[in-house]
Amino acid sequence: MPNAAPSSTAPEPVELDATGLVCPMPVLKANRALRGVPVGGLLRVLATDPASEKDFPAYCAQTGHVLEESRREGNNFVFLLRKTDRSPAR
Repeated sequence: MPNAAPSSTAPEPVELDATGLVCPMPVLKANRALRGVPVGGLLRVLATDPASEKDFPAYCAQTGHVLEESRREGNNFVFLLRKTDRSPAR
């Protein structure tokens, strides 16, 4: 009997297209989208607003979520956020 390929336990990131939106909408939409992501899950945000480069790190610092990745792809910004239990250390 052939061995089955191991299944990945990590779900794919939830995708949010915030292209064309300007501050503060990309962060507000991401905040709403994260409500449907389980703790430990990922949200991948695609944005075009240059302000998002500062907005997403600030949002994560304020909420306790983790900014796993921040990069540029052409004219787009890509952010990968990991949802935490929203209990930032104070």
